Amino acid sequence: MGNLFGKKKQTRVTEQDRAILQLKQQRDKLRQYQKKINLQLEKERLLAKQLLKEGKKDKALLLLKKKRYQDGLLDKTENQISNLERMVQDLEFAQIEKKVIDGLKTGNECLKKMHEVMSIEEVERIMDETQDAIEYQRQIDEMLAGSLSQEDEDAVLAELEALTQGDVELPEVPSDELPEVQEAAEEKPAKEHAKKKAGREMLAV
Repeated sequence: MGNLFGKKKQTRVTEQDRAILQLKQQRDKLRQYQKKINLQLEKERLLAKQLLKEGKKDKALLLLKKKRYQDGLLDKTENQISNLERMVQDLEFAQIEKKVIDGLKTGNECLKKMHEVMSIEEVERIMDETQDAIEYQRQIDEMLAGSLSQEDEDAVLAELEALTQGDVELPEVPSDELPEVQEAAEEKPAKEHAKKKAGREMLAV
């Protein structure tokens, strides 16, 4: 478990990465050299000034000549640093371009695979089938629309117009009692009277 969670992710270092790192290291070394020379030149300038005060003009002149030579070295160092920085930028930009090209290459390969799966002929076939299905549905709709006669169409339109205007009259509900209910109410007392009469006859016997 410890090895599983403690394993570090391996990073791929390319030759371009190593070259960029080396160039940056050389640039940093040259900058350190520049700093060292500038400090030394400042000390020698102060020393030459002191020698002039002491009347040692020859020694002061020698130091100034040495300072002049070192100024030239600083200029060369500055040019080298500029060249290194330009090269680093070129390499870094080349890496970006390579990633872009790799991305385009991968995209083209994906497009080729998609084109292999769905060719132009396949697309045309699907479009034709879709158009056929649309045409078939249109024919069905026309057949359903033409199944009613002209008289039926007129009646439907008239009913729709009446509903829209609110002129449809519903039949009135009858308020009188239904005949079946009245007959049932009249027959009930007659049946009870017949039952009572039959009971009295049986008692008389």
